[in-house]
Amino acid sequence: MHGRPLFRLTFLTAGVLLLAASLILLACAREIPGFATLYAQHVYPLLKTVIGGLCGLLPISVSEFGLYGLLLASACYIALHFRQPLRLASRGFFLASALFFLYMINCGVNYYRSPFSYEAGLTTGSSTSRELYRLCKFLVDEVNEAAKSLEDASSLAPYPGQTEGTPAPSFSYLQEMGRLGQEAMENLGEIYPQLAGWYPYPKPLAVSRILSVQQLCGVYSPFTVEANYNREMPLYNIPHTICHELSHLKGYMREDEANFIGYLACLSSSSPEFRYSGYLMGWVYAGNALAAEDPDRYLQLRSELLPEVSQDLAYNNQFWDRFEGKAAEVSTRINDSYLKAHKQEDGVKSYGRMVDLMLAYYKTAS
Repeated sequence: MHGRPLFRLTFLTAGVLLLAASLILLACAREIPGFATLYAQHVYPLLKTVIGGLCGLLPISVSEFGLYGLLLASACYIALHFRQPLRLASRGFFLASALFFLYMINCGVNYYRSPFSYEAGLTTGSSTSRELYRLCKFLVDEVNEAAKSLEDASSLAPYPGQTEGTPAPSFSYLQEMGRLGQEAMENLGEIYPQLAGWYPYPKPLAVSRILSVQQLCGVYSPFTVEANYNREMPLYNIPHTICHELSHLKGYMREDEANFIGYLACLSSSSPEFRYSGYLMGWVYAGNALAAEDPDRYLQLRSELLPEVSQDLAYNNQFWDRFEGKAAEVSTRINDSYLKAHKQEDGVKSYGRMVDLMLAYYKTAS
């Protein structure tokens, strides 16, 4: 009897200490210049190797099944101890503090590191409509070439030209996509040393509908250092999403930069599936920018896409339109607030900066 209040105090004390440590890390990352970059380069890689390595030993998403287990265990615990509110409060506070601490050490601090664009020597700035058009023309040509390569290579995936009713990807297909994603990121690491090194296996969620209803392609789990993705979305999204999520595991948390890194990784891949995915995702972003800037030129380039490519884009719109609704709206609002909280002031609009990064890269490469 006498030990219980002390035990409750221990949980409360541990929770306070974890919360305090988390807030101190957040304050240092936000206010001390260079702190987050040094942390991302020297501390976080050790955590990624240990936590990501352990969770990577299992073929399933530890974060996904851990969430299901946590919800079930929490419901059972509450049912057994609902007459002990202080006990529930102390345990709940400790759990929330522990999760927040894991989030901070594996994700939160990294939001304030130096951008990948700065480290890679890419300078974004204003571009002309002509430069945007030239980028879009380049992407259309490369998308078409990649689509032809897919058909000639008897590729693993039933695309280009995916339609409603296409069979779900097999486990062996997803395994191969994961392996190719690791390889693509490692190839990119030979060009950009900050991306070099080991990458954990990216994992498809068993119940991917959780992401679909939120209109999400993938998610990085800071609690288990895992790259998770939606296995039921249109197939051409999978390679780029894999590389996008793996870039988060290198400590690059900004969504626009993760999109750009994923784009570059796909282009550096030996797989026609990955190159097609990268160029088509690039066209979607750049094409949308051109449509707003010069609708006539956009329509002209849009008409140059191969029919199979246009079919993939049409199916993509059809797929995500099915999930328009309250859940997707709430998810967007939460994501918008989350990004703004980490000084991505444009919120979800920051995804549009992908085009500026592509233009900067295209100018450098051409």
